[in-house]
Amino acid sequence: MLGRITILLYGVASYAVFFATFLYAVGFVGNFWVPKTIDGTPSVPLAQALLTNLALLSLFAVQHSVMARPAFKRWWTRFVPEPAERSTYVLFSSVALIALFALWEPMGGVVWSLESPVARALVHAVYAAGWLLILVATFLINHFDLFGLRQVWLHARGVAYQPLRFGTPWLYRHVRHPLYVGWLLAFWAAPTMSAAHLVFALTTTAYILVAIQFEERDLVAAHPEYAGYQRDVPMLVPRLVPKEAPASMAETG
Repeated sequence: MLGRITILLYGVASYAVFFATFLYAVGFVGNFWVPKTIDGTPSVPLAQALLTNLALLSLFAVQHSVMARPAFKRWWTRFVPEPAERSTYVLFSSVALIALFALWEPMGGVVWSLESPVARALVHAVYAAGWLLILVATFLINHFDLFGLRQVWLHARGVAYQPLRFGTPWLYRHVRHPLYVGWLLAFWAAPTMSAAHLVFALTTTAYILVAIQFEERDLVAAHPEYAGYQRDVPMLVPRLVPKEAPASMAETG
């Protein structure tokens, strides 16, 4: 029983680190609240700043993608208790982001800057909507399973873990990846776009587009019905005229 409680506490602590990192990210990308943000006064040469920032983004991308692959999970759970695998993934992702926040180098320069107060307010609203969409999308597919809390809670109760069934609740009936849509809105909705922010937005967008290909390959392998879902529902941009709900969407559990 002590081992189960330890794993539960580990999962809760990992989630707490994630949530604090998530809140910091809102301020980091949006340039408010937190002590260090994506912009600021450059302190190193441009080339050095660019290489540092690309290295930090690459570190997060590699960690985030490699640890999410089924083959890595099978190997990793030889050393990490299976109920704590997801929590460990969440913790490592948070640590990679914390390193990015701490070591990020401002680059100076302005790509665009909106002068109209109304336009700036609208962009800030889109920015807030992006972060809200991220949270809503996670709760639609089970926020607690996605971040490892469901796994450690079931383990603490002595209940065998059952993977979630494939379903397409609400936003997932319009785009396959509303979570990524939220990230894209949050990363690009900048009333003032600096060089560093542009590097961040371009690199994370490229990563998202590549990551989707690997993620969907895994989803097709795990859920045969996902192939039909791919055909029926757009990846990121919803249709202006919705199609009739396909049979693959009948399951929403």
